[in-house]
Amino acid sequence: MATPYFLTYPPRQLDGTTDTQSRDVLIFFISGNPGLIDYYEPFMSTLRNHIDEESSLQHVRFQIYGQDLAGFRDDDHEPFNSKRKPHDLEYQIQHTLKGLERQRIESGPRSGSPYDEILLIGHSVGSYIALELFQRHHRNPDSASHLNLTSGIHLFPTINNISNSSNGWKMDMLRRTPLLGDNAYRFAQGFLRLCPQPALKWIVHNVAGIPAQNGDITVQWLKSRDGVWQALHMGMDEMKVIGEDQWDDELWEIAHDAEAQHKPIPKFVFFFGKDDEWVAKRHRDEFIQKRQKQVERTKVVIDDGDIPHAFCIHHSETVAEKVSKWIGEMYSKR
Repeated sequence: MATPYFLTYPPRQLDGTTDTQSRDVLIFFISGNPGLIDYYEPFMSTLRNHIDEESSLQHVRFQIYGQDLAGFRDDDHEPFNSKRKPHDLEYQIQHTLKGLERQRIESGPRSGSPYDEILLIGHSVGSYIALELFQRHHRNPDSASHLNLTSGIHLFPTINNISNSSNGWKMDMLRRTPLLGDNAYRFAQGFLRLCPQPALKWIVHNVAGIPAQNGDITVQWLKSRDGVWQALHMGMDEMKVIGEDQWDDELWEIAHDAEAQHKPIPKFVFFFGKDDEWVAKRHRDEFIQKRQKQVERTKVVIDDGDIPHAFCIHHSETVAEKVSKWIGEMYSKR
């Protein structure tokens, strides 16, 4: 399998702090669907700047890293066909885990060593993948003992009953419709191939209102050989897999075990949109009610503005500022 396309932002040089006094923390970002990390470049670069400016984090070296999900670029796989289908959600979890396991401190006297701590940030289905990584690592810590998963920030998380959301219901109806679900990508690809690239670019920029950088990424993805098929295939699989809340008896026990072993207790932040077309309000509110008993290690925030689910199109800077504050709360006092 080809090495996934990635973005990486190395830590700044710490002033007045020796290597033995500081900690190396990896911020590992997991994207939503479509899984192209380029969409998040403004978010990640802004987050880098905010962290570097935060005086309370001078004792920590943060490496920021994010990679594509599999199958969204034509050059990361053999062409899909009837026998070699696009990747499902389980494949993406394994793909992300392999990328995470490869990470080591990139430079300095500790180059090549594992990170002291890992903070997972997930967007949309990336939050589901992040929680799965936490849960599986808790079940079998010996499988990747060098990974010290300590914190998670989940942005517009689609972590339960996604098919009951307004957009999820439409996607699930498409999946359940005989013949149409399995062939939806054919109709989409047929239209996109007939649409000249200049016309498609005009539609993306002027009708969809996607700005220049992300608009160009979108056009390239829509015109790719397999990208749309991968997105639809994975999206339909999400409707099947992301069902009832499964985290009560598994994920949250990490904190109890960590406390007993005198390890850092995982801290989680969940940031929900006020009106999110991929998250049903009823299930969001049920999740929040269940998490009230974990207030010491779990922070739940509902946006009081109008940031959309696809925040990376227009609101990267705003969300990066919020995330940097949460990182400050997590790491400045530890």
